[in-house]
Amino acid sequence: MAGHSKWANIKHKKARSDEKRGKEFTKIAKEITIAAHSGGGDPEANSKLKLAIQKAKAINMPNDNINRAIKRGTGELESEIIEEIIYEGYAPGGVAIMLEIATDNRNRTASEIRHLFSKANGNLGESGCVAWMFKRSGYIVLSKETLDLDEEELILTALELGADDVREEDDAYEIITTPEVFMEVKEGFEEQGINLEDADVVMLPENTVEINDFDSADQVIKLIEVLEDHDDVQNVYTNMSINDEILEQITSD
Repeated sequence: MAGHSKWANIKHKKARSDEKRGKEFTKIAKEITIAAHSGGGDPEANSKLKLAIQKAKAINMPNDNINRAIKRGTGELESEIIEEIIYEGYAPGGVAIMLEIATDNRNRTASEIRHLFSKANGNLGESGCVAWMFKRSGYIVLSKETLDLDEEELILTALELGADDVREEDDAYEIITTPEVFMEVKEGFEEQGINLEDADVVMLPENTVEINDFDSADQVIKLIEVLEDHDDVQNVYTNMSINDEILEQITSD
């Protein structure tokens, strides 16, 4: 278990309110703007932008919003400068946390994030304190329920497309790639009509910390939730591994 998929499952099980959807639009718009700023406004020549647009369309973001975000990135529309920052820290129980931040005010964001960690009995650490525990990877999830291929066929297909590894979970397969070939592998599956439950370039933990009691797991997940809810936090990554029974208790609350 990579430590990412189970948290992704928690998020999928929780209902999306209108407020949550609005926050998703804001975060994806920032991602689009940053991608367009760094690599240009043509998605066919900018894979980071292409992926961000695909994610925006997956949550039904209007085309006008997408186009405005691109134009802010290319400078066609006036916009405050958005800075990308990585924050690192620890949640209770020694669980490592990595945050991808997009902010127009570094000092304000640092203060607010430090406060959230402190309030949850965690701590925001120095740069590099947990980064060595994670590896940037392409990450694709295929649900067993909708997959027509058997395991052997899937592994062969994934490797032929350029994936590094295929991992089996209870109800899904995780496909791991390098960031460089991620889009090629993703599009290869899509061209074969294979439905992708999740697909992104993420920070996967190289090792995990097991949390085996409800209170500790609940405390860590509540910290992750408040971090994810912060306007400047684009992504939250953790090396937490939770017992299935405890996970079910938490997600059913």
